[in-house]
Parts: sequence; C-alpha cells; structure tokens
Amino acid sequence: MTKTEISPSAKAGLGVLGIVQVAFAFLAFWDLAHRDADEVRGPKAAWIPAILVNWIGPASYFLFGIRR
Repeated sequence: MTKTEISPSAKAGLGVLGIVQVAFAFLAFWDLAHRDADEVRGPKAAWIPAILVNWIGPASYFLFGIRR
C-alpha cells in the first residue's frame, strides 16, 4: 500500500474552499435569521437542516428560499 500525499498548494486550495463554504453557509443562516417568515418560501425551520448540506443547501436557499 502506498501513501498518497497532498501537495502544499492543494492543501491551501482545499483550505480556501472550506473557508468559502463555511462563509456561504454562515451568510445563508444570517440571512434566514434576519428575514421575516413571510419573505421565506416554506417554514424557516425547514431551511436550517437544508443549509447544512454543503454548497447545495446555501445555494438552494438563496435561489429558491427567498421570495422576491
């Protein structure tokens, strides 16, 4: 069995992607918390676990969860 190592630049890239994903989820949670219930499609409580799904959850909230 061989050991696979990740280059330092790949580690940095993964770190940046992780930070961006966490920031994206934080912004979705912040927006959900500060938005009135009548401005959100569906119950606000249902969006909490949905936002926890990496990338797809926050993107879905911003695309489909906010009434415009």
